[in-house]
Amino acid sequence: MVQPSAVQRVAATAESGTSRGATTPGSAKGGDLALLGVDDTVRRLPLAEQIKDRLLQAILEGRIKPESRLIELQISRQFGTSQAPVREALRGLEALGVVEISPFRGARVRRPSTEEILEGYAVRSELESLGARLAVKFITPADLDELAGYIDQMKAAATAKDGHAVAVADARFHSRIIEIGGNTTLGRVWRTLEPFSRTLITLVMPGSDPMWTASLHEPILAALRAGDGDLASEALRHHFADAERLAARVWSEATGAAAGASTGPVQAKP
Repeated sequence: MVQPSAVQRVAATAESGTSRGATTPGSAKGGDLALLGVDDTVRRLPLAEQIKDRLLQAILEGRIKPESRLIELQISRQFGTSQAPVREALRGLEALGVVEISPFRGARVRRPSTEEILEGYAVRSELESLGARLAVKFITPADLDELAGYIDQMKAAATAKDGHAVAVADARFHSRIIEIGGNTTLGRVWRTLEPFSRTLITLVMPGSDPMWTASLHEPILAALRAGDGDLASEALRHHFADAERLAARVWSEATGAAAGASTGPVQAKP
C-alpha cells in the first residue's frame, strides 16, 4: 500500500481545516494544496524560517486559499518537530499580514482587503521604479532573454486561460528585475509586499484579462533593452498605474454586482 507523502498529508490538513474545521490528513482534495517538502535542507536550516517560507510560497502560489486554517500540530508532525517552530513561523506570517491568529481559533490565511492591495500597488510602483533604474546598470543579454521568457509564459498562460500561471510568471518577472538591481535592502522591503501583490490578487480579483496583464510588461522590457534608466522607471510607474485602475474598476463592478444580487431582481415599472 502506498503511503501518502508529507506533502499530501500537510496539504490535506489545510484543506480539511477550511471545509470542516477538522484535521483529517488524506482529504480527497489534499493533493492540489501540496505545500511542504521536508528534506535535508529543511533540517539543516532554522526550522521556523523554513516552515514560514514553505507556507508563504504555498499561499502565494494559491495552493492554500484565503480562509484556510493552518493547524500547528499537523504541520509540526510533517516536519518531525515540536510545535514551537511552527508557532514561530505562523507569527512571522502574521507579521507579514498573510495570516491572522485568533484566540481559541488558531491561525487562518487572511484575505487582503481591496484597500490593502491598492495601497500595495502604490508602494510597489515606487520601489520597482527604483529597481528598474538600478537594473539598467547591471542587466545582461541573458537577463533580458529571461525576462522575455516570462512574458512569453504569461501570454501562453493567458491563451490557455490560466490566470494562476499568468500570476506566477508575472511575479517572477518583477522579482527578477529587483534581483538584477542588486540592492539587498530594496529586495528585502519589496518582498514584504509579495503577499498583497502576487497570486493572492488573482484569488480576490476575478474578471481581469490575463492577456492584457501580459502585454503590460512589454514596455518595461523594451526600456530595459534600450538601457534607459529613466524610461525603465517611467515604464514601471505606468505599469502600476494601469494595473491599479483595472483593479479598482474590477472590484467596483464586483461590489456593485454583489449589492444588486443581495437586493434581488429589480422589478420593471409599468
